Amino acid sequence: MLLLLLLVLAVGLNSASAAKLGVVQTEGGQVQGQSHRMGLFRTVDVFKGIPFADVPGKWEKPKPHPGWSGILEATKYRDRCLQVTLLQTKTRGSEDCLYLNIFVPQGRKLATNLPVMVYLFGGAFMLGASNDAAILGDSLYDGKEMADRGGVIVVSVNYRVGTLGFLSTGDARLPGNYGLWDQHAAISWVRRNIEAFGGHPDSITLFGQSAGAASVNFQMLSPYSKGLFRRAISQCGVALSPWALQTTPMSFTRKIARKVGCLRSDEDVMLTCLKMSDPVGLTMAGKLDVLLILGKGVVMDLMEHAPVVDGDFIPDEPSRLFHHAARFDFMAGVNSMDGHMFAGVDVPSINQKNANTTVEDVRGLLAGLTKEKGSAAVASAYEAYSSHWGSFPQPDVVKKTVADIETDFLFLVPTQIALQLHANNSSGARTFSYLFNMKTRIPGFPRWVEAEHAEDLQYLFGKPYSTPLVYFPRHRDLSKHMIAYWTNFAKTGDPSKGDSRVPAAWPAFTTQRRPYLLINHQISKSSVSYDLRSDYVRYWTQTYSRLPSNKREEEEEEEGN
Repeated sequence: MLLLLLLVLAVGLNSASAAKLGVVQTEGGQVQGQSHRMGLFRTVDVFKGIPFADVPGKWEKPKPHPGWSGILEATKYRDRCLQVTLLQTKTRGSEDCLYLNIFVPQGRKLATNLPVMVYLFGGAFMLGASNDAAILGDSLYDGKEMADRGGVIVVSVNYRVGTLGFLSTGDARLPGNYGLWDQHAAISWVRRNIEAFGGHPDSITLFGQSAGAASVNFQMLSPYSKGLFRRAISQCGVALSPWALQTTPMSFTRKIARKVGCLRSDEDVMLTCLKMSDPVGLTMAGKLDVLLILGKGVVMDLMEHAPVVDGDFIPDEPSRLFHHAARFDFMAGVNSMDGHMFAGVDVPSINQKNANTTVEDVRGLLAGLTKEKGSAAVASAYEAYSSHWGSFPQPDVVKKTVADIETDFLFLVPTQIALQLHANNSSGARTFSYLFNMKTRIPGFPRWVEAEHAEDLQYLFGKPYSTPLVYFPRHRDLSKHMIAYWTNFAKTGDPSKGDSRVPAAWPAFTTQRRPYLLINHQISKSSVSYDLRSDYVRYWTQTYSRLPSNKREEEEEEEGN
């Protein structure tokens, strides 16, 4: 009798938890994904590799997909866009790469009108994919846990990167920003089709990290995004970050042309040659030029692939475009050691136990970052960052200062400026600021290292739940908090309000008050602080920006190139 009861119960539970979409009709044709069980009465429907545009032409905007007949089995990730490998030794991926993935949470009944969160990956506009960095079997960006625990549809998208995604002449001949157009095409596809998957087309939130975070910001600032989505989250990068905009696109295009044998004095002939060149060769030509930083540069100088002001998708300097973002709710923040990995390349001694970081090291780093201002800026910035050292600074204090300089310059200060511009231009939309400072899990780093660049993603995508053996309970606490804040924001425009309980209220950033939430595993009321690193924000936005540009040095450098 007991066996029979258990059997009936099991069958009942199974049927009760079996809500799934099955075949879905999209504008291109029918698709079918796979259903993954997440718990009692809970599944996530996963659709991998749905095309949102046709195979793109070289340096052309994406075109609509022609569609397909029959049912598309959306069960495998498709190729990433053609790019160099992490070690820069070869290429991987394909030109046929404009696909997206959809994660839909289900309960006993089919989901309807769910908020939608569209993720844009990072990778310096040069690397990355919607299914990047597999961790113990699942992609880092696998959306199942976030969808299930947050009650939202998660979408991850591919876009062109590297030479094929961002090469530009700075004019109409090769305007650039092809990767941004791909993102726009994907978001537009989601808006047109997501209702068939149970999503609400008027409740779309973009979120992204690093170059993906800057991309989110660019999408907000583009006039083409009006009415396309509702909210946006930038994690560790904004359009104002110094690495997020290519200001001398033609000089970079000439460099690529030289590497593939297309350099000509007649620019039109050069461009014709480039357009006939092999995509793999063009992609390899865009690999990092490490020689740039030997002796006189900094790692930021390697970041040459980036969007441009094209007079179209990005019609003006990003700082002048925040009126376009007036109706989007905006949440942005950085990791407390976002600049550490870059600082470790520029000043290797900061990660070496028995090596001292010298005053000359710090000055050299500042010289590399402030080239456009010259020697006066080095002295000024050095004074701002060494004022708390005292006469005999501890070695770790100097080393941490190096990491702070790069974090401030590359990430934190531009993000604070973007938040202020959004608040200043807001038309009823809300603004939220955060600092993620969970101690690093990367072994071998000095004790003072907190949250490294990209370390927030494992928690947001629920890795402490999907791979519990490599995490501790505190990591699951942090993951729970982040998923709650992020998905509440997607639902209501306020990270503190929604279906998910949060450990502390997160006040909005305004023109007058600048609160931010300190995000780690121990969030409480005391995690809310004000005026994040305001002395350094003030230094870069006021003192430094008033220093005259060193035009002569710039002109000499251009003549040398």
